[in-house]
Amino acid sequence: MSRSSSPADLRGARHLLTSQHSLPGIPVALKQSIDLRTSMDGKYKEIAEELFSRTLAESEMRSAPYEFPEDSPIEQLEERRQRLERQISQDVKFEPDILLRAKQEFMKTDSATDLEYMREQSQSPDLQEREPVPEKEYQRVAISGEEKCGVPFTDLLDAAKCVVKALFIRQKYMGLSLQSFCRTTARCLQELSERPLELDVCEEEIPETSGTADATGRPPASGKHPYENPDPASMPPDAGYGCKMVDGVMHVYTTRSALEKGTELDLPYPDLQEYIADMNVMMALIINGPVKSFCYRRLQYLSSKFQMHILLNEMKELAAQKKVPHRDFYNIRKVDTHIHASSCMNQKHLLRFIKRAMKKYPKDIVHVERGKGQTLMQVFETMNLTAFDLSVDTLDMHADRNTFHRFDKFNAKYNPIGESILREIFIKTDNYIEGKYFGHIIKEVMADLEESKYQNVELRLSIYGRCRDEWDKLAEWAVKHQVYSTNVRWLVQVPRLFDVYRTKKQLCNFQEMLENIFTPLFEVTVNPGSHPELHLFLQHVVGFDSVDDESKPEQHIFNLDSPLPGNWTEEDNPPYSYYLYYMYANMTVLNHLRRQRGFPTLVLRPHCGEAGPIHHLVSGFMLSENISHGLLLRKAPVLQYLYYLAQIGIAMSPLSNNSLFLSYHRNPLPEYLSRGLVVSLSTDDPLQFHFTKVKCSWLGPNHTKEGQECNDIRRTNVPDIRVAYRYETLCEELNLITQAIRTDELETIEEEESLCWAAGHGEK
Repeated sequence: MSRSSSPADLRGARHLLTSQHSLPGIPVALKQSIDLRTSMDGKYKEIAEELFSRTLAESEMRSAPYEFPEDSPIEQLEERRQRLERQISQDVKFEPDILLRAKQEFMKTDSATDLEYMREQSQSPDLQEREPVPEKEYQRVAISGEEKCGVPFTDLLDAAKCVVKALFIRQKYMGLSLQSFCRTTARCLQELSERPLELDVCEEEIPETSGTADATGRPPASGKHPYENPDPASMPPDAGYGCKMVDGVMHVYTTRSALEKGTELDLPYPDLQEYIADMNVMMALIINGPVKSFCYRRLQYLSSKFQMHILLNEMKELAAQKKVPHRDFYNIRKVDTHIHASSCMNQKHLLRFIKRAMKKYPKDIVHVERGKGQTLMQVFETMNLTAFDLSVDTLDMHADRNTFHRFDKFNAKYNPIGESILREIFIKTDNYIEGKYFGHIIKEVMADLEESKYQNVELRLSIYGRCRDEWDKLAEWAVKHQVYSTNVRWLVQVPRLFDVYRTKKQLCNFQEMLENIFTPLFEVTVNPGSHPELHLFLQHVVGFDSVDDESKPEQHIFNLDSPLPGNWTEEDNPPYSYYLYYMYANMTVLNHLRRQRGFPTLVLRPHCGEAGPIHHLVSGFMLSENISHGLLLRKAPVLQYLYYLAQIGIAMSPLSNNSLFLSYHRNPLPEYLSRGLVVSLSTDDPLQFHFTKVKCSWLGPNHTKEGQECNDIRRTNVPDIRVAYRYETLCEELNLITQAIRTDELETIEEEESLCWAAGHGEK
């Protein structure tokens, strides 16, 4: 939920940002005594361009010499799990005192106070009101000694400066675009900055009342359907602004009649030159030898520390979960943050729907071939198929080993029976029947989610940018067929297919594609009545995604010599970072305009790091709130450590990766999880293999706070011990790098004072 602000607030923001007038939170705002310069500063551009050129020359990126060890053998893990289950076979609250005392010794309960607390909890009939629980002790792992990180202080200082510089870069772009940035990390960076950092203003703390949620975590119910009144007269008023795209970025003016510089609204966006410079800095950092060694050692330490934490505290964590009534894995809220709408159903579901449609709507005209309409029955007759002939095998939509490293074959699996016409009829929103069948099957999936109650999804729908009316058609599809559920939010994915459209003469240049994507969004924000269905639909859209085969070779390096979008007329596809920058820049302007109008803002959550060159993950780190996949982080220890410190969400899909780019047993998800990266398990394509009040009801009223205070085990089923461990470990890592910089600052001040004293003494 976003908050509106007055135009005066926005006019205080800078319009074009340069090295002198920079984004909110830029490192130039640091105290003057802090020097983040390293020996690499003078070589950033050369190193970055050399690295870009190397990725163009190599079709596949070589594995870095940092391969991490696998987990313990499965037999040992299974044996330990069975032993733990036997030892805690009975729920704590139902055991007599004698067993509680026996278990106290086994669980290493720290005092009789803990024993008394467990007894009181087991006897209390009313668990609806949760009182504040003091921080519980658990077995902590600590490292003593002066050099705790295992590297000389000079290497630590150089690495700390590089890491802090990278974190400031990310914070700058997150603050500018109104996307969220980890509060814990921001607090540590604040200690090195003179002025307050721009934090996420969209996430507010909402007190828990009977009007927002009950103790069981049910979100507030609304009897009114959100799409039932698309009347333009009921929409917010027209602001009267005019819009025009200049050099690939949308500009907003106070009036539609005079689109001139003097009438332009002061809505900030990133400067291209500054972005290229920041990207060169990031590219140089990730290949800095001492920094790579430091980050690799810290990642190994985090893995080992987590294994030690599990060894020492697993019993307490399991006991805490067993004490909570009703909650387990199956009845906590789960959100699939990476799932495509066109494949959100499984194969059996789609097969049943197709057979039912053939029996129920055999004479519906569903397709036009050479000016002549075809009924659904006629379409199948041309394929010599009947409803009886169809099976999961004949659908042939299961991704097998033939799709491995073959993205083209994987995309072909979206075609039922290998026929693109069936894909158009059944799983497209823009077709002859206006997406009727696709809307019905999505609503069936929604009904299943609502029946399960605890499952929620963020479905991805496509906007291609080939024509200006795509947004209106998509919104009309959603409103006409009432495709809505409280368990579903939408993300809009933009396929990176400019080269295809340009080859077919559907577009003249890249800016035309950007205008087709963003112009309707600015128009509906300025005047909701101009696109009433789109205004309603956008209330349930949370962000943008950028999708396509990342392994395709890129023929161009994004730098200051790259053509502007209006001049990109060649048939080659722009590189990944080019797409992401212009999506981010336009989304940033749009977010400030929508916040000014009091509408929900959007985030950028692209497919990133599934394959291809490593600089995709650099762009994702700088511009994206979260990413999907992130497999290549396993080859880049510096980026992996930065993603951990910034707590960037990564939606991972091991089953999807197993069919495309990485075998299941090599998937890095368990390793990322053990190190503390923010990962979620997503399905991606079941067919082939933000909303603050709701978050408050699912996670508790304190979910925006830090550490153990944010957790309510009655809702999350996550033990306070685990939350405290994650929080303390992150703080220790952040303190390690910030303390090194502060120590160097103090030593520099002492040296300067001693030199001044010596100079003054010599004069005397």
